[in-house]
Amino acid sequence: MVIQTAGAFLAVISFSLLLEIPKKYFVLSGGIGAAGWLVYLLVQAAAGSVIAAAFLSSLLVALSSHIAARIYKAPVTVFLVAGILPSVPGASIYRSVSCVISNNPELSSHYLVETLQISGAIAMAIFIMDSLFRLGKKK
Repeated sequence: MVIQTAGAFLAVISFSLLLEIPKKYFVLSGGIGAAGWLVYLLVQAAAGSVIAAAFLSSLLVALSSHIAARIYKAPVTVFLVAGILPSVPGASIYRSVSCVISNNPELSSHYLVETLQISGAIAMAIFIMDSLFRLGKKK
């Protein structure tokens, strides 16, 4: 888990370079992404559900992004887009397309549904956290 978390840290920093995030936020966005990936791994090991793992890790990334954005007076997307990268269901969509190519429609459908569920869980977590911060802002 330590090696995967360090890899997620480096991947998020590399992705931050592509997104042209200001250099002063590289380490923080990498830390947010690594923390999200660690939560993903821990929840997946404990619960055995990639959907729950994606949801909870995305909640942490969204919460951390909102807090960092307020502390450093930066847009939330600076931290959120890069930090959410490790949770994106790239492997599931790859498996789905691979099964389509190898003419295995049942397995392809399974992976497609899994991809949509993970994507929905990520979107729901971001929406929930954003809504909570907007409610707090109005008061």
